[in-house]
Amino acid sequence: MVLKNLNYPLDFKFKISTLASDFNITDKNGSYVAYVRQKMFKLKEDVIVFNDESKTAELFRIKANQWIDFNASYSLSDLTDNKNYGRLARKGMRSIWKSTYDILDSNDQPKFTITEDNAWTKFFDGMVSEIPLIGMFTGYFLNPAYTVRGVDGKEYFKLKKMPSFFGRRFQLDRMIDINDEDESLVILSLLMMVLLERARG
Repeated sequence: MVLKNLNYPLDFKFKISTLASDFNITDKNGSYVAYVRQKMFKLKEDVIVFNDESKTAELFRIKANQWIDFNASYSLSDLTDNKNYGRLARKGMRSIWKSTYDILDSNDQPKFTITEDNAWTKFFDGMVSEIPLIGMFTGYFLNPAYTVRGVDGKEYFKLKKMPSFFGRRFQLDRMIDINDEDESLVILSLLMMVLLERARG
């Protein structure tokens, strides 16, 4: 199965009523694209992508390849036809300062790179969030953005954290057209990256 005919921008909205890191993905018309659920109390990251909040159909699975996620990579697979899309890999030391991830295809060949646009945003967010009262409102004015570039150097997607009290909403825009399989690979990578980045603060 591939994600196709998507109406951008897509909204990633986290639920605040559950302990798990769950979020909905909807399109610009408010229609469901997917429901993402991260399994709790797992030593390795384990994420299931459902058709919607009813969780009647499992579409995709994302699993970490090791316990410690500093240099972990995350396999992206389609549960409907048992297909491996590829994997998302964090760029170790480089990601400490500026979040950077590689997206590789099913043959382990580099296809795209996700790069945080401005590392200072995360730096100041970390500082200001420690200040009593003021730190509660960083989600309104310190919001990182990420760009997805292909190996051809073109910018394909832009993901932005949107102003919100709990930092629970992200918006994804597609800049130029892309084939359905690559689009699914990128979106699966981005939803895993959102979970990782949100956990880091």
